[in-house]
Amino acid sequence: MDKELQRIADEVEMLSGKLKALKQEIGKVIIGQEETVSQLLITFLAGGHALLEGVPGLAKTLMIRTLANAIDLKFKRIQFTPDLMPSDIIGTEILEEDHTTGKKFFKFNKGPIFSNIILADEINRTPPKTQSALLEAMQEFEVTYGDKTYPLDKPFFILATQNPIEQSGTFVLPEAQQDRFLLYIKIGYPTQQEEETILKATTGSVKKKLNKVISGEDIIRLQQLVREVSISDALISFVSDVIRATRPETTTDSYVKDWVDWGAGPRAGQAMILTAKANALLEGRLAVTLQDIKSVALPVLRHRVLVNYRAEAEGITSDKVATHLLNAIELKGK
Repeated sequence: MDKELQRIADEVEMLSGKLKALKQEIGKVIIGQEETVSQLLITFLAGGHALLEGVPGLAKTLMIRTLANAIDLKFKRIQFTPDLMPSDIIGTEILEEDHTTGKKFFKFNKGPIFSNIILADEINRTPPKTQSALLEAMQEFEVTYGDKTYPLDKPFFILATQNPIEQSGTFVLPEAQQDRFLLYIKIGYPTQQEEETILKATTGSVKKKLNKVISGEDIIRLQQLVREVSISDALISFVSDVIRATRPETTTDSYVKDWVDWGAGPRAGQAMILTAKANALLEGRLAVTLQDIKSVALPVLRHRVLVNYRAEAEGITSDKVATHLLNAIELKGK
């Protein structure tokens, strides 16, 4: 048993080195935004999808493209527009002719969804009908067309971006689709020092060359190791207490009763534990701490806790609700 633990520890150390190298490669192009990059890597390790929100010019698209270029996986970018159709994403059948027999037949021509890393750029610019083309792929890792189902290559990630300030020509993502995203990541402005470095680095003639430092097999193995990271019963109870406290019908917290319409479901608890495990592994540890849970709680809950109209008018967001609960709920058995 000791030998097995040592083998896993050695493997974690080796793969952690590759994750550090991946961060360094991303850092060649992306200046600052370390928390956002870490949350993207957590999404990969936990085997989920991420929604990135930020105003134009914060390098959302560049960040995802840079991440994809440093990983030895197939990458496709889909620019979401109002006239985009579901077939533009999943593919369509085309009529072909067998030149030897002369018989005609339909052949499924696979769309860009058949890749490992998908950048769904400005996902809220396309109508819900087209957005829904992603739902089966995100949840089941497969695509159904007609009477046939086509499995997607693994690992498979959808990284979507959206602009929070422009309303004209955009469509709000349905709650069911938002829930498919493991993390909802908000990107803020850089610091003054970071911004000056960005201006210097991006207005010259030198272009950084990226190396592929980690493979798809490494990512799959890391996803398996995430499941093996240990978490105590006390921390699982803490996660459960937080999730249940977000629901107005089951909570005893007056803050939630006053400001929340709908709380988070069990999927939020699963997401919080998996991403906390991924955060621990990203830092080279094989056990979850309370800080791991608190560090992923906001991006896990911000799209799964819906505040009411009065809360919106008062500027009370789901982030504020989650922060309140993290501070109010105590860890049992400390």
